[in-house]
Amino acid sequence: MKLASLKHGRDGRLVIVSRDLTRATDAFPVVSTLQGALDQWSQVAPRLGDLAEQLEHGSVPSFRFHEHDCASPLPRAYQWADGSAYVNHVALVRQARGAEMPSSFWTDPLMYQGGSDTFIPPRDPIVLPDEAHGIDFEGEVAVVTDDVPMGVDPVAALDHIRLVMIVNDVSLRNLIAPELAKSFGFFQSKPSTAFSPVAVTPDELGDAWRGGKLHLPLHAYLNGEPFGRPEAGVDMTFDFGTLIAHAAKTRALSAGTIIGSGTVSNRDPDGGPGRPIAEGGLGYACIAEMRTVETLRGGAPRTPFMRFGDAVRLEMKDERGHSIFGAIDQIVRKHHA
Repeated sequence: MKLASLKHGRDGRLVIVSRDLTRATDAFPVVSTLQGALDQWSQVAPRLGDLAEQLEHGSVPSFRFHEHDCASPLPRAYQWADGSAYVNHVALVRQARGAEMPSSFWTDPLMYQGGSDTFIPPRDPIVLPDEAHGIDFEGEVAVVTDDVPMGVDPVAALDHIRLVMIVNDVSLRNLIAPELAKSFGFFQSKPSTAFSPVAVTPDELGDAWRGGKLHLPLHAYLNGEPFGRPEAGVDMTFDFGTLIAHAAKTRALSAGTIIGSGTVSNRDPDGGPGRPIAEGGLGYACIAEMRTVETLRGGAPRTPFMRFGDAVRLEMKDERGHSIFGAIDQIVRKHHA
């Protein structure tokens, strides 16, 4: 089942989307918003699934689905907690700012609590005040949970995953180090996040969803040029069950909680940092990694962070080349007060 929220008020208008992302039908005969569906998932999911099958067979009224009409699937959420499951990414960005990486990072997940009140629609611009802040995109995978009890174990946690999405976790790189130096975490360096037009139930992913990981490449484009295609199921140190259990160690998680994987990142087969697309590598899902590799190789970064007018596109496709979640396709714009 594929679900989307069309732009409508603060919480969107829930629609069911066809598998090929061309048609949609309203979910309001069952429930009007995605948060409403998650709040009573066991009751409404079978009915939404019936509508999805009827949509595929053309037996319910439908309309043309346009991704630019979408808000993020949850236009706002009770909780957005982003992990760093790809420890290769953590090691590289810490190396770039001269920070040592503790060995515990390989056994204990990192996670921060992001702002969840103003998610960006996936085709809307990224509006920010200053290029000097070091504007970067971060391509990730995320899951949405139902109610998760405190103390859940990693295996049981997987049963609480209801939906899967892809993410652009926008970062302001030049604000991160000064904020972390205060020993109190991210805030201004992590502005609003964007999620894919469509969220899908894990069963839609077939064999690509296994072991609490999504085993497909995440395609990233910067200004229309291929920037990365890292494999989301490779080099993921912590699966989503582990990330959810980590978040629920001392608290219960409310239905509609979003848990992010962190930036998808792969090492090179020889064990070194991944190589750029231009050199036959898998590239990167953020600019910071490219800059770190450039520094390691040549002593200084060459690739600039995003400027006003730059565009990023993130998409994941199935084995037949069909888009699964739709595309996050955004231009960076200057904020005018």
